Amino acid sequence: MNAPTEFLDRATVLAVDDTPANLTLITSLLKDEYKVKVATSGDKALRIAQAEPRPDLILLDIMMPEMDGYEVCRRLKADPATRHIPVVFLTAKTGVDDEKMGLELGAVDYITKPISPPIVMARVKNHLALKASADFLRSKADYLEQEVARRTAEVTAIQDVTITALASLAETRDSDTGNHIRRTQHYVRVLAEQLRHHPRFAAVLDDRSIDMLFKLAPLHDIGKVGIPDRILLKRGKLTPAEFEIMKSHTTLGRDALSEAEAQLGKKVDFFRMAKEIAYSHQEKWDGSGYPEGLRGEAIPLSARLMALADVYDALISRRVYKEPLQDAEAVRIIQAGRGTHFDPDMVDAFVAIQDQFRDIAHRYLDSDEDLGKKRAHLNTFLGDE
Repeated sequence: MNAPTEFLDRATVLAVDDTPANLTLITSLLKDEYKVKVATSGDKALRIAQAEPRPDLILLDIMMPEMDGYEVCRRLKADPATRHIPVVFLTAKTGVDDEKMGLELGAVDYITKPISPPIVMARVKNHLALKASADFLRSKADYLEQEVARRTAEVTAIQDVTITALASLAETRDSDTGNHIRRTQHYVRVLAEQLRHHPRFAAVLDDRSIDMLFKLAPLHDIGKVGIPDRILLKRGKLTPAEFEIMKSHTTLGRDALSEAEAQLGKKVDFFRMAKEIAYSHQEKWDGSGYPEGLRGEAIPLSARLMALADVYDALISRRVYKEPLQDAEAVRIIQAGRGTHFDPDMVDAFVAIQDQFRDIAHRYLDSDEDLGKKRAHLNTFLGDE
């Protein structure tokens, strides 16, 4: 790739030498084609290199008092702001070990004195061209990295909104769920954070998995869109036959997500966890849940977390068939389900952070006005059927 020609126009070269005559020689040699800055010490050279606009190339003497050229080069390469400036040693030290040392420190070239003006000019031009190309590629890479980050954030935002929209669609058919999906996803996250250092869970509950749990928790009842209104919105107790139909929301949710995964054409963690949550969040630790009667750790971790969050919120929320329980009573019921309904360690973690659950419940409390509007809408809908 050719370097942009405008980059080479009047590039800046910093000449560093403690001998004024040497600086005069270098300046007279370069001034017609480049901007030339000079420094008579290593300390001054570093100050110039670190200031904007930075030089495009540094010609550096080695034998200088206080701070020699090797140390100047070492500091330039250690500083992210100056490490990409090419350094060419211009020195009277002609030993092979001296040159080896200079190149190992990061210099791009090593020219010995007395200099040959045509050679110096050719090498300066070549190294500036190489730097221009490197800077162009680095700038392009930075742009592409930023563009990938921007588009990834955009896709993630669309994904999050879509998940919430799908979950909200299912919840709108239930007059009493309100902010249930928002509360439960926050419950799941704080519970997972509490468990992430527990020996049983540390290997799987990392930042990525917890973030995914938070995003996917709202899909736990997505299958309810397939449950008939006469069952989903029934005011009284369900008959055994109706309950069997209600239980099918777990399978309906999993199957819908499986179909979406099939259209994607490959297996991804996103759909794996989403299916676990939708299909298995009604399983119980002792094997008495549904749809498969899984027991203990055969129940996916994501579903076990969802189960506790879901039950807690159901207990403290108003339903057509019950009034909300006080938080203390809900906590007591969760504790009573330790080792039967819920993973024992999850219950212990819940008890330790029950104040956080209570805070989330208050933060996303359903207003009577919102629930009233939702009930009125559904009553109208049901009355029209």
